Amino acid sequence: MSKKIIDALNKDREGELSAIIQYMKHHYEGEGMESPAILEIFKSTAKDEMKHAEKLGERIVYLGGIPTKKPEPIVEGGDIKKMVQDDLKKENTAIKQYKEHIQLAIKEGDPVTRLMLEEILSDEEGHADTWETTLGIKK
Repeated sequence: MSKKIIDALNKDREGELSAIIQYMKHHYEGEGMESPAILEIFKSTAKDEMKHAEKLGERIVYLGGIPTKKPEPIVEGGDIKKMVQDDLKKENTAIKQYKEHIQLAIKEGDPVTRLMLEEILSDEEGHADTWETTLGIKK
């Protein structure tokens, strides 16, 4: 299969691996009166990201590649609001990247990868919506 697709999926996997670490770090370190409900969202979102990383890894192997084990850089520090803002930024970056990689899958004639990426994109948009709602952002 396409090396371009494998490289794109590994880039997506790097993002998912860093998201898992970042969300779990926020789950462990978040403090404040508003934190209990948000800490659970961090944890549950990390689990979603783990499923994405697994799907990406399985697809990479199927296509003849080797799944990366290297995460992107992780954003650290700050209060709960900054953590949520950092996570929203990470989700928005992922959304943009998944849309680009969906177009690549279409161009490369890989409908299975396209479908998988569209499913992950839907989850990422849901995560972004959760953080926008938490922050009171209206579109």
